[in-house]
Amino acid sequence: MLPGDDRAARRVLLVCLAAGATTLLDQAVLNIAVPSMRQSLGATGADVQWIVAGYSLAFGLALVPGGSLGDLHGRKRLFMAGVAVFLAAGVTAATGGGPVTLIGARLVQGAAAGLVNSQVIATIQDVFHGVDRGRALGLYAVTGGVATALGPPLGGALVAGLGPGTGWRCCLLLSGPCAVLTLALGARWLPPPRRTARDSRLDLLGLGLLCGCTLALMVPFIRTPNSGGEALLWAIAVCVLAAVLAAHQRLRVRRGRPPLVHPTLTSSKPYALGTAVAMAQFGSSLAAFLVLTVFLQDGLGLSALLTAAVTLPGAVGMGISSALAWRLVRRIGPRTVSVGLTLGIGAALAGVAVALWAPTPVLPAALAGTQLMSGAAGGLTVSPNQTQVLQHAPAEAAGVGGGILQMAQRIAAAICLSAVPTVYLHVASGPPGGNHARAGYALASCVCAGLLAAGLLLSLLRHAATPPGPSAAASTNRTVVVPRSKETT
Repeated sequence: MLPGDDRAARRVLLVCLAAGATTLLDQAVLNIAVPSMRQSLGATGADVQWIVAGYSLAFGLALVPGGSLGDLHGRKRLFMAGVAVFLAAGVTAATGGGPVTLIGARLVQGAAAGLVNSQVIATIQDVFHGVDRGRALGLYAVTGGVATALGPPLGGALVAGLGPGTGWRCCLLLSGPCAVLTLALGARWLPPPRRTARDSRLDLLGLGLLCGCTLALMVPFIRTPNSGGEALLWAIAVCVLAAVLAAHQRLRVRRGRPPLVHPTLTSSKPYALGTAVAMAQFGSSLAAFLVLTVFLQDGLGLSALLTAAVTLPGAVGMGISSALAWRLVRRIGPRTVSVGLTLGIGAALAGVAVALWAPTPVLPAALAGTQLMSGAAGGLTVSPNQTQVLQHAPAEAAGVGGGILQMAQRIAAAICLSAVPTVYLHVASGPPGGNHARAGYALASCVCAGLLAAGLLLSLLRHAATPPGPSAAASTNRTVVVPRSKETT
């Protein structure tokens, strides 16, 4: 059952869920079709890297600008424009004749997806409050998990049924009908755009510095530097841009101008610690999923469809626990996140034990069991943590607050997706089914458990740094509000 007592609010949530499924399914379904796409286009390894990673890079870069523009000018127009551009770029990518066209289209599509998702998170914040907000964010997380889990088997079925030349193009077109449906529902059900920021002036220099800092931080993990000197230059660029951005934000505050990042966000320890928790959980889960799929296919020699069957229980577990997490939140409050992270650590360590000691015939089934446990942990962590983080973002900065949270997660994903698989590949040399692959998976799972342990520590620190007061309780009892008036400026 959808949260909220207002029928209009539930319709808004359906639009948000459709948008999340559209953008996340597109990325998940392409990964399984990369080998056939590379063969069909004659693409190089660098081309494939940018086709796959460019989407995430552009996605992350667009989140904060998209959230800021939504706060300033209203969310509906930006949402609709983002979905439309996403659809057009997807068609261009599917019909492209060469790697360059595909890379450009995927960059545009990723930026459009970031614009859409920044409006989605902010819209949920605008419409839902208290426990209903947590349940709405939980359903959004479930939608993302299910879309990610369904992507590989759908992509594998398309490639197997239509052949490698046509299958990968149909994978890129798979999100098209979803985008058309999202546009139709959004035009009819989204509330009229209204500005939530008090000042309509956009901090262009701040946006440029933030995007440059994000780019300098993510690119080295997407495209590995050729030398230590190049890596050092990237690190220096990140530090310099971050320092200039911080100085620029302080200067705007002293001059009485609105900064890009709302002062409430920069001064809130619970917001910063909660964002760090989200980074640890998001990076760990994505890296663990990637290592598992590589281990199952290269280490154990399973097909893509059997690999998808092993990972599917994770989506089931996340769906069930996300739907029930709000009940646990009512009982123990913010400690729900700590419970979820503890369960995630247990799931990662169970994966270590299974990889080292389970007999080969039962290994896939045992790993499916650990995936169920890991998915349940994610459901208890993601949406309750998002709710706790975003309650510290004021209404006039809801878009920016949500954008920063998602951008931080994308940065964590870029780092973890580069570092953790490297750990696995460094150890997992040898014939399929050999002990090297098992040891590599066990070591990578230990790294993921360590990341979750860091997240658990940060969660406990956040709980200690959150002052008790009536604000959280009051927000729980606030009613659902869906703007119905004409556009305001």
